[in-house]
Amino acid sequence: MDENIHYLSADSLDELKKEFLTLKNSTIPEIAKRIDEAKQQGDLSENAEYHQAREDMAWAQGRLIEVEKIINSAKIIVKQSTGMISIGDTITVELNGKEKKYTIVGPQEINPTKGLISNESPLGEAFIGHKVGEKVEIAVPSGKMVYLIKEIK
Repeated sequence: MDENIHYLSADSLDELKKEFLTLKNSTIPEIAKRIDEAKQQGDLSENAEYHQAREDMAWAQGRLIEVEKIINSAKIIVKQSTGMISIGDTITVELNGKEKKYTIVGPQEINPTKGLISNESPLGEAFIGHKVGEKVEIAVPSGKMVYLIKEIK
């Protein structure tokens, strides 16, 4: 996988675009106003509001740059019906007699509690390219885990 490409769903890209606009048009100008107000209070060396606003500004500007890079290098995940697991697929696997569902997503969208795993994670990477009925073996510190692929959607 190309490290400069950020795989995202269309919804996630829209959310990032909204976050970018909020940071640029609302958050950063509000923090700049707080910094100006704090400067008007005089001695900045002991002005906690000024120092907090400066920290907030540094974070907001850093996040703005990060979000912009992600947006500019985003590739929308398009589901493909190849019969093999790829980014965007939801799969059902069996492990030790129990079924689990995972959706393979880009690293920006991971949420293990919702079954969203990154294509770059050891688990996601191991599943990619396999078909229904195949067994996928993954080495873990306690040994090996063998997943049986039951369904790809």
